[in-house]
Amino acid sequence: MKYSIDERYNCVVIEFSGNLRGGPDANKFNEDLHELIDEGKKEIVADLSSVKFMNSSGLGILIGGMTTMRNAGGDLRIAGANQRIESLLMITKLITVFKSYRTVEEAVESYQEEEVREEE
Repeated sequence: MKYSIDERYNCVVIEFSGNLRGGPDANKFNEDLHELIDEGKKEIVADLSSVKFMNSSGLGILIGGMTTMRNAGGDLRIAGANQRIESLLMITKLITVFKSYRTVEEAVESYQEEEVREEE
């Protein structure tokens, strides 16, 4: 599991690549999320556009990340899932749990739209 963390548009984008199947990097990912929370960064977009394969452990990592962020008052949203990953989300009914977007830009905009609504 490979990922990089980048900040864009007042949001944190975590770009995953290769195969998302858990392993020792899952603990590092959780630690990185807690560091972001400590820094006050709670709006996360998981960019899956470069993920070739994901298994149940990979799903578990995303669910754990979303739960961590929501418990901290934020969220983890999915962007760029390919057809295979989207099918996996539908079969497991997780498509109803995650907020999923076609592009990173759409996911980032969804946070900004919520902020505008909250201000009104």
